Amino acid sequence: MSTTAAKRYDADDITVLEGLEPVRKRPGMYIGGVGMQGLHHLIWEVVDNSVDEAMNGHATEITVTLHNDGRTVTVSDNGRGIPVDRNTKTKKSALETVLTVLHAGGKFDEGNYKTAGGLHGVGASVVNALSKELVAVIKRDGAQYRMAFAKGQPTSKLQKLKGAVRGTGTTITFTPDPTIFPKTDFDTALIRLRLETASFLHRGVKVTYVDESAKTKNTFHHENGIVDYLGKVLKERNARPIHELPFTLRKDDSEARVEVAVQWTESTDEHLRSYVNGIPTGSGGTHENGFRSGLNKAVRNYIDTHSLTPRGVKIATEDIREGMVGILSVFISEPQFQGQTKDKLNNPETQTTVENTVRPAMEQWMNNNRSVADSVIARIIAAARAREASRAASNAISRKGGSKRTMLPGKLSDCVSGGKGDSELFIVEGDSAGGSAKQGRDRNHQAILPLRGKVLNTESATLKKILENKEIQDLVAALGCGIGPNMDLSQLRYDRVVLLADADSDGHHITTLLLTFFYRHMPSLIAAGRLYIAVPPLYRIDIGKETYWAADEPDRERIIADHGGRSKPEITRFKGLGEMMPKTLWETTLNPKTRRMVKVEIDDHLETDRVISDLMGRDASARFRFIMERAEDAEAIDV
Repeated sequence: MSTTAAKRYDADDITVLEGLEPVRKRPGMYIGGVGMQGLHHLIWEVVDNSVDEAMNGHATEITVTLHNDGRTVTVSDNGRGIPVDRNTKTKKSALETVLTVLHAGGKFDEGNYKTAGGLHGVGASVVNALSKELVAVIKRDGAQYRMAFAKGQPTSKLQKLKGAVRGTGTTITFTPDPTIFPKTDFDTALIRLRLETASFLHRGVKVTYVDESAKTKNTFHHENGIVDYLGKVLKERNARPIHELPFTLRKDDSEARVEVAVQWTESTDEHLRSYVNGIPTGSGGTHENGFRSGLNKAVRNYIDTHSLTPRGVKIATEDIREGMVGILSVFISEPQFQGQTKDKLNNPETQTTVENTVRPAMEQWMNNNRSVADSVIARIIAAARAREASRAASNAISRKGGSKRTMLPGKLSDCVSGGKGDSELFIVEGDSAGGSAKQGRDRNHQAILPLRGKVLNTESATLKKILENKEIQDLVAALGCGIGPNMDLSQLRYDRVVLLADADSDGHHITTLLLTFFYRHMPSLIAAGRLYIAVPPLYRIDIGKETYWAADEPDRERIIADHGGRSKPEITRFKGLGEMMPKTLWETTLNPKTRRMVKVEIDDHLETDRVISDLMGRDASARFRFIMERAEDAEAIDV
């Protein structure tokens, strides 16, 4: 029995966070994190409020300005303007209430907004809470009002500015709080893309983006809405449609407004971008489920009605959607999102609404355009036959079960506990590095598979070419869980799969090629949290009797700054993993107690898909554009 008196736990130990304290204490609960995604979420929250005014017919123009410091943003609209009169419940002006009280806003009353993206009443107050400074300027009733805040607290009273003004609207200027966000510099390309997307989803609304430091101004205005958006997405993905006439749908009733634009292409993957009240839903939700179900039933009904069922092959749902590129935009009165970040829609009734809207419209479109519909059905049947052939080829190169050692690639040095315990497969760049890794590893738990040279770029290769590639065959055989739609994660022979390449630009390229393969053809490996990237050192730094390892140049400079005062550092740059002694490789990269590894996770599927398509696809202009837009950000080029 312990002799130390335990601290008493009573009512005084319960902490009550008041006002906006919960937001500053736990920002991740409200914006999903304090990284770049959370930082930009501040802009989206303010823009969504302006978009809500436009959706409900109160605004026609929205302007977003990124100021010269790159950290301050102004969002303005010509909507009705946030009310400034006194709120009877809070005894504060409505403006102060909206910006300082959680769950306060005008969207809880159905009479104010028919549809809205911000329904929780926390967006504006969260932005205020996480901003170093925020200034609101309101135009209403022929007058202009101003109020300033800092970290969620008012720093000035509501002021009525001198002089009469025309029009109405709201202008919010804010600077994120650097004590909350590690990095407060906004990505101008990301902002521009999001605003252009908003102009597609809300046709007729003029959206302007001003970047003061770049001295650029972009105005987006699309009268054809998501039909124009579909054309842009097809061009970006370099996807060649198999039919000229897209399927389009716009239906507005008391339950919802559903807009769809779809075309089938020669691509081998499905690409659907979905939105609810103008908000991107990267994780999908019930509206996507309803769309896919309606699409599936419409196509199957058409096949049955016209006796087009193929012999010898069964059409699966993924065959119907293969090569399909689509935009789905839904507007509903009370969306239920999964969390404040609004990444997934949960409304169960929306699935039925969308399905019942899409199915009959798609059937009518196919029956009215028989030549187009027949080309789509031919595309679907071809996909089904290719899937069957792919499954046969996959089974031929897949190792089913951990006991069939004869099917493993010869260059694989397996571990004793393959498929059991804490096993790891290191996919290593080159035979030389593979040799050092084999000697330095823990043979009980770590397997090594060396790959020769640059891996095949699977983004630009056909499935047939991918399955014929010897390196890919060896990799799939070592993993043992199959590939593509027939992948069975339960058959994976290792607990973790680790990409291990040199810490230079060539190594990063090889890692990117492997990531592209896993993302496109083994995505469940990433979703399950089983894929990692090892972080080997690029530099060895000897200072006195101490040795330090640096992953890159900034890491090297930090170590020298922290420890270099004692004596002159001796710096050695590794040319590659192959020149490391096995013991060194174990200590720096393989030993679970001392190594550094990064788990591969996907926060934004739409953005990930776009980046991989731009950087690894056939369209070289996308890569050129990416490089030119970011050239000034490159501190050095490793040649």
